[in-house]
Amino acid sequence: QVQLVESGGGLVQAGGSLRLSCAASGRTSGRTFSSYAVGWFRQAPGLERESVAAISWSGGSTYYADSVKGRFTISRDNTKNTIYLQMNSLKPDDTAVYYCAARFGGGSSRYSGEYDYWGQGTQVTVSS
Repeated sequence: QVQLVESGGGLVQAGGSLRLSCAASGRTSGRTFSSYAVGWFRQAPGLERESVAAISWSGGSTYYADSVKGRFTISRDNTKNTIYLQMNSLKPDDTAVYYCAARFGGGSSRYSGEYDYWGQGTQVTVSS
């Protein structure tokens, strides 16, 4: 079982930056976190959950939603079992609860149904 804990959310003014972290613990059948692809998703009130960014298990492949391209960067530090989402030039439309999710192996998928493990989320609020 993989446990994921997000942190780094908060209140920021438009144009500001935040860095979200997703810390992983536990393992399944001897697999280490470096074997897992990870995605970041977000859900704003009244809206469906949407994919924001994803990174393959190797880190060699990434995905970004069009709405965040050029502003957000996903990265991983397997020595710390942590995935990061650097968010720059934040906009009020980025306000949402942000979740990280993991799945064994695979590429940088934007499809939430392909992920097996989810964190509890961290709130990001961007004021205008």
